[in-house]
Amino acid sequence: MIKRPARATMATARLILTALLAAIVALGCLPTAAEAQERPRRNLFDMLFGTREPDYTDQSVDQPPPRRKIQPRKRPTPPPRQPVAVQPETPPAAEKLPDAKTILVVGDFLASGLGTGLEDAFSASPGVVIQTRGNVASGLVRQDYYNWPQQLTGMMDQLKPTMVIVMLGANDRQQIIGDGLNEKYGTDPWFLAYEERVQQFAKLVTSRHIPLLWVGLPSFGSDQLTASAVKLNQLYQSQTTSVGGEFIDIWDGFTDQNGEFIVTGSDINGQQVRLRTADGVNLTAAGKRKVAFYVEKSARRLLGDQASPDITRLDTGNPLPAQQANLPPTEMEKITRIPPMSLSDPDLDGGAQLLGGTPAPASTTPSPRDLLVEKGQMAPAPAGRVDDYRLPGSAAP
Repeated sequence: MIKRPARATMATARLILTALLAAIVALGCLPTAAEAQERPRRNLFDMLFGTREPDYTDQSVDQPPPRRKIQPRKRPTPPPRQPVAVQPETPPAAEKLPDAKTILVVGDFLASGLGTGLEDAFSASPGVVIQTRGNVASGLVRQDYYNWPQQLTGMMDQLKPTMVIVMLGANDRQQIIGDGLNEKYGTDPWFLAYEERVQQFAKLVTSRHIPLLWVGLPSFGSDQLTASAVKLNQLYQSQTTSVGGEFIDIWDGFTDQNGEFIVTGSDINGQQVRLRTADGVNLTAAGKRKVAFYVEKSARRLLGDQASPDITRLDTGNPLPAQQANLPPTEMEKITRIPPMSLSDPDLDGGAQLLGGTPAPASTTPSPRDLLVEKGQMAPAPAGRVDDYRLPGSAAP
């Protein structure tokens, strides 16, 4: 084994210690992170020639700009609330009389809504009772499902109505089936058969001398249903009037000025409300009351006094008490009869004769007209008039 000399070992140790000391000194001379950010970095030229570092002690450190104060967002001022339209109070329902007249309402789902509206309309009339007999999916086409002629006969025998109101047809846009009939909707044989059924159904009422009111169909949200309603309304009107009934047209109440279907419109009080449901077929409560509004006028006219007990009739034969004139008793005894006087009587203003009918009385003094026409003489102008050319203070002629 070869042993290294001690001198070589000592030299190696010295080199290692020198390197460690140089590293420690170099680390101590490094600037801190804050100094490195504040002072510029020195290059080799500055280190060799000893360039003086600038003094940063008196310089102010750049401060970050102040944060802007964020103003809170102002909430938009809500628009003023519109005043809510006050609906008139519904009069309390009156107790019906034992001998009250019965109005029978028959038909499909629209007739059921009409009956609800009429109950509200005649709630304050004790002499009128509304009886609604409606079948939701019925009509005059499918008599195998619901035979309306047969059902109506039994209803009239049972209820003895004073008036019958019909509203049908919303479900009749389908194939007609009956005795030897099987026709598709829209064909000529279909309309001929349906027209005959409408006439026979109306005659069941008018043949008993019962007033009949047939209510037309409103417009619908579907264009096809609306077009069918127009044709059916023409048919209902012609056949109802031909047998002595009355047709009630409600079309304008559920369309705009162009005849188009509307969902929202005016109710019976003139307020804008929703009249139809989302399906464009059924009626809301306001829509049902509006249909009854169209029927109510004709119904009250046919029923008479019991339908409107709060209206005073002036043609019942009971004259109003005569108003006594404020005259002395002796003068009142002399008055027996005062003849009527015409406001256009010519004797009132003395105009019984035409102008020139009686000759004017003769006069010897010539008039200013005669002097001007015959002799050319004009009467002097009155003093102070614009054509008075006389000097002030001159003697009058």
